[in-house]
Amino acid sequence: MLDVHKLRVLREVAAQGSFSGAAAQLFFSPSAVSQHIAALEEQAGTRLLTRGPRGVRLTDAGSLLVRHADAILRRLDDAESELAALLALRAGRLRLASFASVGATLLPQAIAAFRAEHPGAEISLIDAEPESAVDALRRGDVDLSLVFNYNIQDIVDADGIELIELLVEPIRAVVPAHHRLAASDAPIALEELADEPWIQCNSPQCRLLLERAAREAGFAPAVAFNTDDYPTAVALIDAGVGVALLPAIALRALPAGVRALTLGSPELTRHVLAAVPPAQERSPAADAMLEMLAQAASGYAASFARERIRSVA
Repeated sequence: MLDVHKLRVLREVAAQGSFSGAAAQLFFSPSAVSQHIAALEEQAGTRLLTRGPRGVRLTDAGSLLVRHADAILRRLDDAESELAALLALRAGRLRLASFASVGATLLPQAIAAFRAEHPGAEISLIDAEPESAVDALRRGDVDLSLVFNYNIQDIVDADGIELIELLVEPIRAVVPAHHRLAASDAPIALEELADEPWIQCNSPQCRLLLERAAREAGFAPAVAFNTDDYPTAVALIDAGVGVALLPAIALRALPAGVRALTLGSPELTRHVLAAVPPAQERSPAADAMLEMLAQAASGYAASFARERIRSVA
């Protein structure tokens, strides 16, 4: 069997045109290079080089081996790189940032799958709204940030990072069960809620949704309460003191006193995105987590698609 190490020496001799040139590149002595070539010729059963006054030249057999050596050594280099990445993933760390509603739903599923696949990796998580999460990513404080944009308003931009869409979820109009529209199976228009007291997000990014959507619908919302906590918003709706626009992922289990209605006009969606460094700068752990997030998001996407079909029907 041909020795890969000796093939590497042969390739270097061919590239440099001499034993001394190959020896300098490989940090060998010229005699050691000569011994490797002699041993390889014995393994091959034929001459691989011819020596002349201007250096060495490959025989036909030598040219054939060098051609295959290039491919073999490239594959070995690739294997070493992949192995190093795998070992770094198993013993590495993954630092995440996420906003609350996805941090309480989609993300735990992805973390559990990641842990099962890579039990040696260390995972950490911080709560952060999109702008803060992207700032942390750009500083190198985290490896992956979960952020969002709305279909009517971008919250984050892709300057210096990559935004990978994981999920598009509908925004629902959430009302008390005794509300006059609560029994409607058909999509409603946002303007039908123009005179209601509104529960609005407190953070600037989230607050933009209601302000922009209401403006498009032709009214200014009367905001009664401000909270970034979706369970608090749902509890206020359950108490009958207001209505809200909330993302579908936060409405998986509603109390009996609350209804989530489909909006037909305007149609509002929230786009859940993974913010990561460019591909060439990403860690293997971040790439692995992207796969887990995509798998977790696919279940929610299928559920939203079924709900949409039912609302149309």
